[in-house]
Amino acid sequence: MLVAIDAGNTNVVFAIFDGETLRAKWRASSDAKRTADEYAVWLTQLMTLQNLKPADITGAIIANVVPASAYNLNTLCSEFFKVEPMVVGDPKLDLGIEVHMDHRENVGADRLVNALAAHRAHGGPLIVIDFGTATTFDIVGPDGAYEGGVIAPSAQHSVEALYRAAAQLPRVKIERPEHVIGKDTVPAMKSGIYWGYVGLIEGLTARIQQEYGRPMKVIATGGLATLYAEAAPVIEVVDPDLTLRGLRLIHAANCKE
Repeated sequence: MLVAIDAGNTNVVFAIFDGETLRAKWRASSDAKRTADEYAVWLTQLMTLQNLKPADITGAIIANVVPASAYNLNTLCSEFFKVEPMVVGDPKLDLGIEVHMDHRENVGADRLVNALAAHRAHGGPLIVIDFGTATTFDIVGPDGAYEGGVIAPSAQHSVEALYRAAAQLPRVKIERPEHVIGKDTVPAMKSGIYWGYVGLIEGLTARIQQEYGRPMKVIATGGLATLYAEAAPVIEVVDPDLTLRGLRLIHAANCKE
């Protein structure tokens, strides 16, 4: 079995694959100070609930955008699972994707993994929207090459910015409001966060396709993908496990090599 670890700025997701089947996945808040032992204690309990044991793991792969957590995650794999992990970003690891960027090394590992998984599942050209710590729009060419993208603040960070910057504005939940026009402060804020980001999604996808010069399928992933897809018909597919499946594909390809 394979353990795939997607370590982002907000959450770390651990997934167990049995071949192509996703057996289990768990999410923890990102904390660079969390030790390998702490991860191991937490994972042991969760794996037991799924009738899984550390000895079942025969491979590991990590996509990590938080350099400070790299040592602990690598140690978790080598000491707890007894396997040396493949790490996205390692020059020896073949991602199976061309990157048409001025500085390839600056592209987040998760964005390249998403591009690979999306192209394998849906062809191309594509726009892959990831509702993560940032809201990213990644461009995947017809041949699967990564061709660039857009990075915008996340809806969660917009909520926090309003709360911290304005003394009389509360922190609100991100959800679809009943009306666009709010009749009080909280409904007005919810409308701005929700419908404002729907406008962001629709506006950017339209401008990207206009600049690209041809129709593009739009795939969404990340925690808020389903919520925003309800009101943004430009999103054609919601794929919550896109990054994890991309990690499995990369591991399988490099094992064959």
